[in-house]
Amino acid sequence: MVLKSAFSRRKFLSTTTAAGVLAIGTPLYLRPDRARAADGLAEGMVGGPTGFDGAERYQYGPDTPEGRAVEGARSLKASGKAPERIVLGLSDGSIGQITQPFPAGAPSIKDLWEQETGIKLDIIGVPSGQEFTKVMQDISTSGGAFDVYAVEWNRLGDLAETGGIVNLDEYVATHRPEWDDVDRGYVGGAKGVSLLNNYRGSTYGVSLDGDFQTWNHRTDLFSDPKEQKAFADKHGYALAPPKTWKEHDEIAAFFHRPDDGLFGSTDLRNQGWGYTNWYQRYVSMASPNQFLFADDGTSLINSDQGVAATEEYVKSLAHHSPDAISWGWPEQYGNFASGGAAMTCAFSNLPKFLDNAANEGSKVTGKIGSHIPPGRVHDDGMVSRSVLWLNLSASVSSQSAHPETAYLLLQWLGSSRIYSWMTANPGGYFDPFQLSNFADPLVRETYHDYHMDVVRETVRRTVPTINYPGATAFHNALDENLVGALTGSMTSEQAMQNTERSWKRIARRVGEEKLIEAITANKAAWPDLVDPV
Repeated sequence: MVLKSAFSRRKFLSTTTAAGVLAIGTPLYLRPDRARAADGLAEGMVGGPTGFDGAERYQYGPDTPEGRAVEGARSLKASGKAPERIVLGLSDGSIGQITQPFPAGAPSIKDLWEQETGIKLDIIGVPSGQEFTKVMQDISTSGGAFDVYAVEWNRLGDLAETGGIVNLDEYVATHRPEWDDVDRGYVGGAKGVSLLNNYRGSTYGVSLDGDFQTWNHRTDLFSDPKEQKAFADKHGYALAPPKTWKEHDEIAAFFHRPDDGLFGSTDLRNQGWGYTNWYQRYVSMASPNQFLFADDGTSLINSDQGVAATEEYVKSLAHHSPDAISWGWPEQYGNFASGGAAMTCAFSNLPKFLDNAANEGSKVTGKIGSHIPPGRVHDDGMVSRSVLWLNLSASVSSQSAHPETAYLLLQWLGSSRIYSWMTANPGGYFDPFQLSNFADPLVRETYHDYHMDVVRETVRRTVPTINYPGATAFHNALDENLVGALTGSMTSEQAMQNTERSWKRIARRVGEEKLIEAITANKAAWPDLVDPV
C-alpha cells in the first residue's frame, strides 16, 4: 500500500505544469543571483552551506565533484531534461541527516540541494531491514515509485542481475566524482571504490554509509590497576586491547562475570547478523586473506580453516550472554550502554550514541575505547580483518525517467564535502568512511577523536562480505548452518560441509561463469595489508 500511494503521488506531481511552478516563485537556479547571497561563500566557491562557523569546509568550487553535480543538474533543468523532483527511498533511521539542519544556523542538506538546483527531493521512509524487500517489490511489479533506491551494499549484485538498477559508468565518466582522490576520497583509493560501489567491474552504487564493524572496549575496566594485576598474574602478559584472537578470547573469559552483570564480549551471534563475526575469524586464517572461493569458483570454507573458525565461533559463546543467539544490535547497544560488556564489535556509530552526555541512559559515557580487530600471526606478519555489514548504497532505478539527474544527486550527496557535513549530523546513522570524513572537525567531535583514527585503520583492513549474484542465498545458507553449530544441532565440520553443498547448488543456479567473473572482480576490493608483529 505504501508503494502504491507513493506512486500515485509521484504521478500527480509529475504532471504539474510550468505555470504551477511559476505560481510559487521563480526556481532558485534561474534567478540572476541564484537566490543565495554570495557573501556567505568563501572566495571562489560556487555552492555549499553557509550560516555557521566552519561552513567553508563544506563549500565547493566549480571544478569539484559537488560543483559539477550541481551545475549538471542545473543544465539539465534549464534544458527541460530534469524532473521537478527526485524520489528517494531511504531507511527511516537515516532520513534526519538529510532533513534536519546541522549545526545551528545551517540549512538542511535537502534544502540546500533544492535551493541550488531547483529540483525538489522527496524522501520516502522505508523501515530498517525492509529496504531490499521494498526495492524488489518495486522492480518486480514495475511500480516505478522511486528514482533512487538505498539498499545494503552487498545486494548490488542481485539488483544488477535483475536489470532493476542502472549501470552508472557513463555518468561517472562524464561527471567525474573523484571517489579515489588521494586526499579526500575513499580509504584505500581504487580498492575502496571497488569495495563499495562496484559490481563485476562497473559502478552500480554510490556509498552513503560506513558500516565497517569496529571493536570497542571499556577503558575503565582495562585501566583498573586491580584488573591489570589479576590478569597479568593469570596470563603472564599485560592487560590491553587484544591484538590476536587468542588474546581476545582470554580477555573475554577473564572479564566474563554474568553474576555481576558483566559479559566478556558481545559481538553478535544471532541469525542474520552474527555471521559477520565468523567472517572476521575465518578470513584472517591465511595471509593476506583466507578467501571464501578459489578463482575457479570452488568453495574454500569446507576446510581446516573453515572448521577451525567455526569451532572458535561456537566456543566463544562461553563469554557471551546466555541469550546471545537471539540478540540483535538493539540488545547489544542496550547492554553495552548499561555497562554490561567488557568488549564488543559493532557499527562505528556506537561511541557516537553511547559515549554521549546527551544520552542520559548511558553508563559508559567517557569509558569507551576502540581498537583494531583481533588477528592472527603468520610468517610474514599479523593479519587483522574486519567486514562491511548492512552498509547503505544508493542506486538509480531503471524505471526512473531521469536517471542522469538522479545520479547527480548521488554524486553530490556522496562527495567528500557534502558527505562529511552529512555524517557529522547526529540525526541519523550514515557513518564516515572517506579520508575527508576522518579529518573533519565536526565528524571527529560527533564520533570522538579516539575512535576516528581506529575506524580509519579498520576500514583499511576490511574485507567484503559476498557481493555476487545470489548473495542473499549464499549468506542465508552460511547463516543457517552457523546457527546449527551454535545450538549444537550439528558439529562444526557438518556446518561447513552443509554450507559447501548449498553453495554449490546456488552457484549452478546463478551461473558458474557469471559467479567466477564476479569473484575475480570482487578480489580487487580485498585488502593486502599485513601488520608487523
